[in-house]
Amino acid sequence: VQLQASGGGLVQAGGSLRLSCAASGRTFSTYAVGWFRQPPGKERELVAAIGVSDRTTYYADFVKGRFTITRDNAKNTVYLQMNILTPEDTATYYCAASKRIVLVTTRPDYWGQGTQVTVSS
Repeated sequence: VQLQASGGGLVQAGGSLRLSCAASGRTFSTYAVGWFRQPPGKERELVAAIGVSDRTTYYADFVKGRFTITRDNAKNTVYLQMNILTPEDTATYYCAASKRIVLVTTRPDYWGQGTQVTVSS
């Protein structure tokens, strides 16, 4: 599986962005997908994840109520809608995939390249 993250950019605090993770391969619908981020000078952290069924989702506490992860298997794409952004959300965002959500949240098998999100105050 090859993953391509996009949608990052510069936004003011309080604004919104939608990140996309486009995947190659006909079996994308059988993969769980996670979004991670790495703020400047800090370690990479899990932001959100979605299982094979979009009924299964996980959110880090610091994004609950602000970010929403969804998937469109017909388009081989997972989205991360980010609302009420703060400067603390500034980071490089990565998507990753594994066959099971428990794996994608701990040790993903596939990674996409990052997309930069910068939130100005």
